[in-house]
Amino acid sequence: MANLSHRNRVGIESDRVTDVSSTDFPGYVPGEDAAWDLEKFKQTFKIKISHLTNMTSTFDLIGVDASIANAFRRILISEIPTLAIEYVYIQNNTSIIQDEVLAHRLGLIPLKANPDHMRWFKKGDPNVEPTDYDTVVLNLSAKCTANAAAPAGATDPKVLYHNAHIYSSAITFEPQGRQPEWFPEGVLPVNPDILIAKLRPGQEIDLTMHCILGIGQDHAKFSPVATASYRLLPTIDIVGAPITGELATKFKKCFPKGVVEINAQGEAYVKDARKDTVSREVLRHPEFEGRVKLGRERNHFIFSIESTGAMAPDELFIKSVQILKKKCQILRDVELRKLKA
Repeated sequence: MANLSHRNRVGIESDRVTDVSSTDFPGYVPGEDAAWDLEKFKQTFKIKISHLTNMTSTFDLIGVDASIANAFRRILISEIPTLAIEYVYIQNNTSIIQDEVLAHRLGLIPLKANPDHMRWFKKGDPNVEPTDYDTVVLNLSAKCTANAAAPAGATDPKVLYHNAHIYSSAITFEPQGRQPEWFPEGVLPVNPDILIAKLRPGQEIDLTMHCILGIGQDHAKFSPVATASYRLLPTIDIVGAPITGELATKFKKCFPKGVVEINAQGEAYVKDARKDTVSREVLRHPEFEGRVKLGRERNHFIFSIESTGAMAPDELFIKSVQILKKKCQILRDVELRKLKA
């Protein structure tokens, strides 16, 4: 089987990008078998995790087409179910924030909760009552009062008053039915320091919130990621004679820190191409014309996930794979039924 590695690179020119289209399909080159093969895919496909925390993750996705990488990105943003505040029942709100604005602010607070035990709530059906299987209840009750022990001359509202600032930490979880079993740590905001409202003596907020399952396709508040993105792995090739002396120093300055270094012989070399932002600054200088070739690997994606905190980023990616797999199974079943018809 022919090696396609020499054609697996996107060219970066000073005024254009070349070789964008994929070439790994049958019939592109006469006499070359580029048909997709499962065993070959197993050998070339790789995932390399370079950074992982509870909130962010960066990993290399190697050996897939851009359409697959983009499918994961879109699923992460808009198709993974999460819990979010959907209904706000306001018993009392005498703050300066209007009811609808307050409800909107509450809805955008990300909640840390595993949604796997929950079922979909049938919105719009007046005959459906909330249950512990489809609705999580949260409460918020706070009243601002003057601090009689405040020192004379104090001007800080947090010193002068009790509950001058209402944060997301004031939200409490009211478990229903089997929810203590499903959510042993409760359902609470990811960050306890999100400012909801500022109150002054006599002002009060008292409300109940119902959280249901949703996806980012319906509203951004249901999206489990703050961002999910990818970029192709940059490539930098020094061609011809080595770049030395003052040119080496100038060459190094054309790239972000850590991309190019100078060795003991005074020659510039590429230390870490993945740090490059592909600014093409080096192509602006005539002295480097024909001495450097920029590109990107077409099937090597540097994937980044920044979670809202509802779920860990590695868990989110696994869920995106499961959703894509389910979509493929549905499509396969539909096509099989067409063939049998």
